[in-house]
Amino acid sequence: MFNLKRNRGSLQAQEAHLGYLLIAPAFLLVALIIFYPVTYNIWLSFHDVSLNPNKPDIFIGLENYKTLLVDREFWHSVMITLIFTVVTVAGATIAGLGTALLLNRPFVGRKLVRSVILLPYVAPIISLVFVWQYMFNPVYGMVNYTLVEQLGLFKQSIDWLDNPVAAMWLVILFDIWHLFPFSFMMILAKLQAIDSTLYEAAEMDGAGGWQKFRYITLPELRFVIGALVILRFIWNFYKFDEIYLLTKEVPVVSVYAYETAFATYDHGRAAAITALLFVLIMVLVVVAVRRVLKW
Repeated sequence: MFNLKRNRGSLQAQEAHLGYLLIAPAFLLVALIIFYPVTYNIWLSFHDVSLNPNKPDIFIGLENYKTLLVDREFWHSVMITLIFTVVTVAGATIAGLGTALLLNRPFVGRKLVRSVILLPYVAPIISLVFVWQYMFNPVYGMVNYTLVEQLGLFKQSIDWLDNPVAAMWLVILFDIWHLFPFSFMMILAKLQAIDSTLYEAAEMDGAGGWQKFRYITLPELRFVIGALVILRFIWNFYKFDEIYLLTKEVPVVSVYAYETAFATYDHGRAAAITALLFVLIMVLVVVAVRRVLKW
């Protein structure tokens, strides 16, 4: 009996060693792709980075962080980023929820409509940006032509690309339009998994459409919507590509860090910006996970 237990323990140890060997390549790859860049970025944030490869970087401790804490442009970019993130996440989630509720009902051509709705999400971002720049061009764009000439809502054309306020609304509308299909897919998948007997029982108790939505649909979607909001908040807080491609007039934190690194060549301060950004988003995520998902 003792020998049998010892053999089982030896077999389990061998299986554990084999498991570690199998996951070692993946772990090394993750460490190479993620952990090393993050560690190197933190290291840069404590240095005055030299652009001359023959001169060493100078260790300055927390000076980059102290500079950022009193930098009004940095905090302005944080505020712009928060506004952009909150509005786009709320807009994409509400649009995705409404579209999913509409397309969850059977009608002729439903599959075709669902496929068309996914086009903004699956199309290449660079092509979408060029189309929107053409549409919102202040001189010959069809949006200004429609709003001014056809509908008469404005007396003159709006400079959507170079005016900071108009550019902010432009990137918000683009992000909601571009990414709401992702929310639509996730919410629709959960809607189709809700047991129909719950709605049948509610109808027998005299519940109306709003009551079924409030007491059955929303509670069933709580986890999915919470996860969507948290994920989209993280992604949009770091958003750079579509904002920078559309217009240079929306100074979100990612754009501010990029210009600090490649316009003023202050790589140490840019690294400090990304490090602070990481800490800020992690705090927000922890609070959101505990309150929304209740983990």
